[in-house]
Amino acid sequence: MTDTTLKTAKFGIGAIVRHRLYPFRGIVFDVDPVFDNTEEWWLAIPEEVRPRKDQPFYHLLAENAETEYVAYVSEQNLLPDHSGEALRHTGIQEIFERDASGTYRMRDRATN
Repeated sequence: MTDTTLKTAKFGIGAIVRHRLYPFRGIVFDVDPVFDNTEEWWLAIPEEVRPRKDQPFYHLLAENAETEYVAYVSEQNLLPDHSGEALRHTGIQEIFERDASGTYRMRDRATN
């Protein structure tokens, strides 16, 4: 019997997170309740660190010391980032606004 119960995502839109194993951090801009990428992408991850598919996966505007990019990361590999360091990813301004308390919120977007 398969457990089809969906787990509640640990991180919400606008959460600042860091990877548990690799030196990058970012801001969550979308969440998939379970894995929703290609099998090829999943199999490209080394088996010893390959995440389970039955957990939330997060779309991040990510950055490391060298570059900015979009990352797709399993919940098991993310930790909250409490460093207080500013994020520099150029895509943040497009999607988020920061309030007086420092919290990131999605910008209101006009529908077409």
